[in-house]
Amino acid sequence: MLFNKKIKELLYSLVAIISALIIGALLIKLSGHSVLEAYYYLFYGAFGSSYNLSQTLFKTIPLIFAGLAVAVGFQSGLFNIGGEGQLYWGAFATALVAISFTNLPALILIPLALVAGAAAGALWALIPGVLKAKTGAHEVITTIMFNYIGILMTTFLLKNYFKEAGPVDQTPKIAEQAKLPEIVANTRLTWALFIAIFVIIIVYYLLNYTSFGYDLQLVGENTNAAEYSGVNADKVIINAMLLSGGIAGLTGSTMVLGVLHRFITNFSPGYGFTGIAVAVLGRNKPLGVLAAAFLFGALESGGMSMQLFAKIPADLMTIVQGLVILFVAAPSIFKIFNKKSLALRGDN
Repeated sequence: MLFNKKIKELLYSLVAIISALIIGALLIKLSGHSVLEAYYYLFYGAFGSSYNLSQTLFKTIPLIFAGLAVAVGFQSGLFNIGGEGQLYWGAFATALVAISFTNLPALILIPLALVAGAAAGALWALIPGVLKAKTGAHEVITTIMFNYIGILMTTFLLKNYFKEAGPVDQTPKIAEQAKLPEIVANTRLTWALFIAIFVIIIVYYLLNYTSFGYDLQLVGENTNAAEYSGVNADKVIINAMLLSGGIAGLTGSTMVLGVLHRFITNFSPGYGFTGIAVAVLGRNKPLGVLAAAFLFGALESGGMSMQLFAKIPADLMTIVQGLVILFVAAPSIFKIFNKKSLALRGDN
């Protein structure tokens, strides 16, 4: 039954993606552009060469962390939309460690910087978690507010205590040995990809093969039933927020160590919020998040190629992404159609 359910969900997702691309093709045609040319460059821009594939994977990495952070929260019944603030603290803490301990070798400095980033993100998520568990304060409200506070606090600290001389609000560069090695030269695709996959595996194991994962999902399904069975729901909520925030913090950590090589104000294009869409598209499952993040990375990378060579407006690519999310997140749309068709057959 479980296997059949997963196959059915996969088929729904494939139908949703194809449907979104078909509607996108109609919009491209109505706008006066060539559909074949547009989708050729979409595919080519995402997968057409080793460099293009590297760029797709590069754009996938932060979405894996951001989507997984949201998915962990969803699994426990929490809507953590504070990933943006948490990843800023993760990036800031990682940068401080990487510019402070310049005498450490890479094998120690890189893990230390990553742990600092995860810890900073987790601690920033801890406050909304405690407020939720102890006072019932809604995590949507608190995490939204903590986004603004986190971003502005890191900006304040940078400008007043850690800013490198110059017009740009940024820290000095991190130590050379703290930089994540590139997998493919001159592509910005670094070992952050392997870190992301490792985190996916760890979270998958935690959710499916540990008592912590069982308790977390039980609380997400029904808090009252979880407490009746002896689960400390408050503790689970706090731990879930810690885990979610820690993963979000790694979004910023890997950006600092692999791409920016310093902390820069306003560096995120909204990874924390895009992570919500990735989590929804991946049905809040670790492997689903991996697939959804890769799809988003491909659409973004291929979309740039469409704009450059096929002259397709960026807005059309955004519409296609929105349609994919809408269709995959609402399989009930297809179920409604199925029920109606069955009803019509019954009437006949």
